[in-house]
Amino acid sequence: MAIRQADGCVFLRMRKITAIKAQKKNPQRVNIFLDGEFAFGLTRIVAGWLQVGQVLSEEKIAELQAEDSRETAYLRALNFLSYRPRSLAEIRRNLRKHEVPETAIEATLERLQKNGFANDEDFARAWVENRNTFRPRGRRVLRSELRQKGITDEIIQPVLDDLVDDEQLAYQAGKKKARKLAKLEWQVFRRKLGDFLARRGFTYSVIAPLLRQLWDEVQKETGGDHF
Repeated sequence: MAIRQADGCVFLRMRKITAIKAQKKNPQRVNIFLDGEFAFGLTRIVAGWLQVGQVLSEEKIAELQAEDSRETAYLRALNFLSYRPRSLAEIRRNLRKHEVPETAIEATLERLQKNGFANDEDFARAWVENRNTFRPRGRRVLRSELRQKGITDEIIQPVLDDLVDDEQLAYQAGKKKARKLAKLEWQVFRRKLGDFLARRGFTYSVIAPLLRQLWDEVQKETGGDHF
């Protein structure tokens, strides 16, 4: 269908919806048929107000497809977040991997933040708290891990200051390892435990006094001799 404007020079093409069919592989999407031919697919939420017989302009069709791109990106991001918390940079990388348009990516990130599904400070705190509980790390390693997740230093530093006590975490990380090394001679014990804690990101100033403390503790626990 075409509509002639008043000056008789410009035509606006209109197309009629002749069918709306659910997709077999993805029931959350529908296929839109215009003038008897398949035209494009839409998420159900975007297509919710469409009806067979409705007439669409090319401009409206473009708006629907842009809205569908944003909605699809948002749903993809929610699925990505369903496995574990993610930083904004991780979400952005995932959407780019699936070739989502940049405008849809930015709209998705804004929507996720507005709805409370993504927040870099919350992510950083959760990451550090999880590490503290299950695999204690020093500030150096934690900072590196968070930077790899795309977290800025402006967020990282306050989180580390609030949640990380290197001396306590080094003790927590070293205690279990020290028990496994308790039968070794002091020099070997010191080297192996020191290397272990260094790999966890603890500094020499934190590690050095802790080695003798843990040695004394595990020797008392096992009744071993001090070499």
